[in-house]
Amino acid sequence: MIAFDMECSEGHVFEGWFDNLQAFEEQNNRDMIECPYCGDTRIRRILSPVNVRKSNSVNTAESTSIDYKKLAKEVVDYIQTSFEDVGTGFSAEALKMHYGVTEKRNIRGSATLEEEKTLKEEGIDFFKVPLPKKADADTKN
Repeated sequence: MIAFDMECSEGHVFEGWFDNLQAFEEQNNRDMIECPYCGDTRIRRILSPVNVRKSNSVNTAESTSIDYKKLAKEVVDYIQTSFEDVGTGFSAEALKMHYGVTEKRNIRGSATLEEEKTLKEEGIDFFKVPLPKKADADTKN
């Protein structure tokens, strides 16, 4: 089982448990997931908060402090190495994958506000992550 943090179109945040990501997507596409606060079925996954605990600590409930700069760098590095940069063609590629024209894969790029609106209307989930320019990421260690 995997837990996802979710948000309805009214802004209510809640948690759901699923067998896997595919189970979540299938149920969400069929409007089977609804907000426990208002019953809305327009649901999207959101990033979950991070909590790190020491496993070798005498007091296992003691949390370690999180190095947010290091965490941010790791996230940026992961996105830059694991997602294909499709640039301004992001919306077109996302639509092609959504309709089965091309195989689904991890992509990143940019979209205008109008393109974002179209993606939402088509039921395509995406999230925005502000990434530093490559030169900035290399010089700030």
